[in-house]
Order: sequence, then structure tokens, then C-alpha cells
Amino acid sequence: MARMGLRAVSQRPKTTVRHPEHKTWPYLLRDMTIDRPNQVWCADITYIPMRRGFLYLVAVMDWATRKVLSWRLSNTLDVEFCIEAVEEAMARHGGRPDIFNIDQGSQFTSPRFTGLLTAAGIRVSMDGRGRWMDNVFIERLWRSMKYECIYLHACATGSEARDGIGRWINYYNADRPHSALGGRTPAEAYEGTLNRIRLAA
Repeated sequence: MARMGLRAVSQRPKTTVRHPEHKTWPYLLRDMTIDRPNQVWCADITYIPMRRGFLYLVAVMDWATRKVLSWRLSNTLDVEFCIEAVEEAMARHGGRPDIFNIDQGSQFTSPRFTGLLTAAGIRVSMDGRGRWMDNVFIERLWRSMKYECIYLHACATGSEARDGIGRWINYYNADRPHSALGGRTPAEAYEGTLNRIRLAA
């Protein structure tokens, strides 16, 4: 479609809108070996089409193991649901990453969001402008989720979407093996590697 210049008639919601007064941060992951849990987390926002309208979904993912650590749905693109997702990830998993990678959208460049990270001693990394490949693992998550869940089951209500997405993420984390993880699931890779690190210490 891109080669032929074709596109959908309906307008797509835009999830990455820069704020001209917000500070941006350099991309820190180039040429870095990322091979352990909690070394790098990433987050991104996508839109969830409904029968009428759409919702926004943010997820926090561990880069090395691909595990979804937390997620939130919202009907607005404010910073609150992004902050809540990060706070839940840190509370549920008892720690914090060394680096947090995000795009340059206004939610993520908000001083409230970056302040939450820097106050916890986390280094902030931001994708280059227009470079979706800089956060490729969470972009692949969105693709899989939409084709395996969202597009097959058009939800009518927010609670229906929340239940369906929750079931799919539980399946993705705990039951779906990844070839990049040696056939393990993200949950097995995350918890298993952390347990080996604790035993070695």
C-alpha cells in the first residue's frame, strides 16, 4: 500500500505529538548489549479502535525479556495514565531499570514523567524523531496484539476492551513462547534470569 500510495480513508489518531517547550533526551541504546531483566525498560502508546471511537493504551515492557510489566487504558492522551503504568511496574516488580527508553511524545517528555524517572535514579533515553525502530520490541507487541486480539474482537465498551487486552497480555507473558528467548515465555525469561542473578549474588 505504501509503495502504491494507498492509505485508509479514516483518520488515524496521532499518539506521538511533541511539546515544543519540553526537554528531549538522547538515545542511549545504540550499540548497547541488553541481556538482563531491569537493564532497560521501554514504554509506548498506541490507539485501540472500538466499534465507536477509540481508546489509548500505554504499556511498560522489559527490553531484554519482552515481558509486559504493566499497562493502562485511557480515553485521553494525558500524562496521568503513563505515570500510573510506570508506578505500577516499579511497585509490582520491586525495582527499577537502569535506563528507560521512550519516544518524544508530549506525555513522555513531560517534566512530571521524566521527573518520576530521574528521581528514582533512572537514566532517560528517547528515540530519534520518527525512528520507530528505536523502540522496535514494543512496536512488535502492538502489531501482534492488534492482529491477534483487537482486530478480531471489536469491543463496544472500555470494560470489554480492558478485559480482552488483559487476557491477551496474560497469554503473551505466560503462555506464548518466543524464539528470541530460546522458546521461553517472557515471564519465564524475566523471573528465571532474575532468580539466577540473585543466586549468583
